[in-house]
Parts: sequence; structure tokens; C-alpha cells
Amino acid sequence: MPLTLLHRKAFTKWYCVIFYLLFFYKSWNGMLLFQLQPHLFNLRFDMVAWLLMKTGLHQWLADNPTGWIVFDAVFDVLPLLYWMAYRKSMKAATALAFVMLIFNWLYVECYTLYPANSIESYIAWLLFPCLLATASLKSFYYVLHGLRYFFLYFFVSAAVWKVVQHGIFNLEEMSGVLLYQHKEYLTSSPHNWYSAFIYWLINHPVISYVLYAAAAICEGSFIIGFFTKKYDSYLIAIFGLFLIMDVLIMRIPYWEVCPFILTLLYGKFSLGSDNNKMMDRN
Repeated sequence: MPLTLLHRKAFTKWYCVIFYLLFFYKSWNGMLLFQLQPHLFNLRFDMVAWLLMKTGLHQWLADNPTGWIVFDAVFDVLPLLYWMAYRKSMKAATALAFVMLIFNWLYVECYTLYPANSIESYIAWLLFPCLLATASLKSFYYVLHGLRYFFLYFFVSAAVWKVVQHGIFNLEEMSGVLLYQHKEYLTSSPHNWYSAFIYWLINHPVISYVLYAAAAICEGSFIIGFFTKKYDSYLIAIFGLFLIMDVLIMRIPYWEVCPFILTLLYGKFSLGSDNNKMMDRN
């Protein structure tokens, strides 16, 4: 089935729906920048972050609570403004997408410098504005598939890393990972039911290793997406299961990568010979 303007519109709508569902999730759990009230930052091996830190923006935010609110407000309202512009004028929507691209990079780089979350989980908000900025169905198609392949690589590389680092060959690897990941929680809440569950997994390395190996197999299974789109629905199910287990076992909420599901859902459409160019909505 060829890709059409209706598919592009539906994609944009679902992107906004996912964004605002995650916005309510973050606000409910106190994860917005003004709720975190950052006072210190973590230095990571990221050249872009180092260049940003040269501007002093991260320090200015840490010292100015009003800046937290402004940054949150702009970041969270841009998708809505894009959707409104997209329905009226493609030129205005494209310009707004470039604004979103620049601001998202500033926001995410600063947000993940503070002890909140890793930048990897926010990669969708960094890359998807490139897709929203496309002005023709042809460019939309190719950028969409570029993101799809990046998403596949994102998972496959994690499986390869487990092999290269020999973790997959170490029966006690997952026990060590669990102990390192939850050390603060185990120390602060040793009698909690979750602490008891994690201790049980740590003390049963075979069962922990099975979970580790299952995760590696799930990640490695995404390699099939490089050769066929026939099993994309299964990859979506595996992705959902992976996110849930990451929260339950590792207490890592990777929900922010959910927009990548759209690349699997809409990647099945082909590039038709007609309607290659987006219609000017002015």
C-alpha cells in the first residue's frame, strides 16, 4: 500500500498523542524539569554536551528556577503548535519543526546532564523533528525508514555489546548488574518487598542469567527487521515486553523511546509514484 498524506497526518497525530501521554506520566511522577529542581549535574562523555556546557546554559538553569518552568513550557507546547501549524500550512509546520529540533536538543542535553535519566532514552525527541521537518512524502518516507533502521540498530547493538563484553558468557553477570543497579535502593529500603525480590534474583544467578539471556535474544531478534518488514508486529510486541521488564527488573523507565513504534507501524507503506510532494496548505 502506498504512503499517502493521510498516513502522514495520522503519523503526526499519533506522535503528538504519545508525546502528551508521556508528558502526563512525567508530570504525575515529578519528572519535569521544574519538579526535579536540579542543583547539580553529571559530566558525561558527550562532545555535544561539552560544547553546550561551554555556554553555561546548564549552570544558568540550575541557578534560575524560572528557567525550569520556561524550558518545560516551551518543550511541552511545541508538538501542539506543530500539529496546529501542520493542519494549516506545511511551510509553517516545517519551520516550526526546525525550531523544535534546535530547542529539543538544548532541552534534552540540559535535562539529561542533571541526575534524572540517560540521554539514550530521549533519543526520539532529538531525532523525530528531522522527520517532521520533511516537506514531501518522498523525503518523509526516506527519513522515516532511516529512523526505523536506527531503531533496529539501537536494539541489535545492545545484544552485540553483551557478546563483545562477554557478559553473555558469564553466568553471574546479571546478578552483578542487579547489585550495581539497585545498590542505593537495597541500602535505603532493605526490608521492602521489591528489595526482597531483587535479593532473590541476585542469590539465584541461574535464574538471573536466564533473564539476561532472554533480553539479549529479544534485542538480537530486531536484526530480522533489516531484511523484512513481515515481522514488525512481533517486534512491536517484543519492544513492549522489553520496556515493561526494564521497569520491573531494572527500574529503568524507557518509555520515552515509544515514538519509535511508529516507524514500525508506518514503515510497511511503500513510496507511491503519485503524490510525492506535500501539498502547500496555505
